[in-house]
Amino acid sequence: MTNTTLPQKTPARAAIAAWIGTTLEYYDFAVYGTSSALIFNVLFFSPELPQGISVLLAMVTFAVGYAVRPLGSLILGPMGDRFGRKFVMMITLFGIGGCTFLIGCLPTFAQVGALAPILLVLIRVIQGLCLSGEQASAISMSLEHSSERRRGFITSFTTLGASTGTLLTLLVFIPIAAMPKEQLLTWGWRIPFWLSALVVVVAFLIRRHVQEPPEFVKNQSRNVNSSPLKHLLRFHWRAVLRIVFCAIIAGTSYMMQTFSVAFGTTGYGLDKPTMLLTTTVSAVVALAITPLAGFLVDKIGRKTMFLLGTVGVGITMMPYLWAITTGNWALIFIFGIINYSLFYSMVNASWPSFFSEMFPSRLRVSGLALGTQIGFAVSGVIGPVLSTALAGPDLKGWVGPSIIALGFMIIAGASALTAKETTKYTLEQLDDLHQSEQEKAVVAAAAATPAGDARNLAAQSGAEK
Repeated sequence: MTNTTLPQKTPARAAIAAWIGTTLEYYDFAVYGTSSALIFNVLFFSPELPQGISVLLAMVTFAVGYAVRPLGSLILGPMGDRFGRKFVMMITLFGIGGCTFLIGCLPTFAQVGALAPILLVLIRVIQGLCLSGEQASAISMSLEHSSERRRGFITSFTTLGASTGTLLTLLVFIPIAAMPKEQLLTWGWRIPFWLSALVVVVAFLIRRHVQEPPEFVKNQSRNVNSSPLKHLLRFHWRAVLRIVFCAIIAGTSYMMQTFSVAFGTTGYGLDKPTMLLTTTVSAVVALAITPLAGFLVDKIGRKTMFLLGTVGVGITMMPYLWAITTGNWALIFIFGIINYSLFYSMVNASWPSFFSEMFPSRLRVSGLALGTQIGFAVSGVIGPVLSTALAGPDLKGWVGPSIIALGFMIIAGASALTAKETTKYTLEQLDDLHQSEQEKAVVAAAAATPAGDARNLAAQSGAEK
């Protein structure tokens, strides 16, 4: 065994580094999703298309970024287990931010015709590949840096970035959406995409000082990470499938942030800035609720909190969409806050620790990335696209999309019921819990075999300190 001095745990620094990265990810998600609902259907597709069709096509370009994520997870997940959580976090940071900035530079349909949506889809593909490794690496980093009794709380800061990124986007987009139409459709819509560069700079300054967690360095010194994807699919495919079905619940978030905006503004002619203000207020409230829910995750359990949030968010999507059809802003705000701020914050606070603790540390990024990205891809395609299709060509139907949300709830909840509650286990105990005797024998054999690559990686990890 290589003598490697383990770095000290720095939970606060790891939590902030994870949080700022997810802020960028959801800034991209919210900027693109909001633009898909309000702008891209006008600028990137033929004006001769019916309005409902152009909105649907815009939602398809949004979904493309999610459809390619499983492929990216097959690449970036194993890289996170072999080369380091920080290594992948830096790659994804510049990949996500760079693509967001480039979208703001694209020519429109009026300028280059059909080439405009082609370039848009191409950048979304590259961006989707980068996004596939961000949260898995960030969650693993914060989990392995945290104390044993606060893993749920510390990892909840990763998904706190979902609310922060959404809020940041909407604070930018509300004045943009209120611009005169001519200015909005010529240069105003580009500003939110260009501002992503500022988030990238801040995230880089924070992340460059974070060390690899001691759990990763220890595994590298034992030479056990030579074939993470092979071992994952051989020994832990059930856990991957469980996460795929649990992650389906993310579709309700996509419906809230993208479909409902188009549903309200295009289908029912509601005021765009006020509709965006609904999700802004929901994001602000979620900033307070997510850490509180993360604190409770360590008290009542990951599984319990996830199930409570899943059932709540699935059921309350129906009254939220119905409220939009009434045009009653008070009801829209109330049900929007209940759905997203309360119940989806419970989901967001619990799933990082709930999902990541289903794997041993040496395969954590690979398993978490593959499971979540397949689930997010399926729900990211089904949520906005199928909901838009079921709403009809005039985007006025709310029952069909509500049924989609209930379907997400049933699938995710049923899958979560099959999982173990891992709150009281230490990380070392989780490694033992999730490894069969056969897998332990395979790992021991690999550790006994000289592997220059793994040893070099351990040395590099030590040199970073």
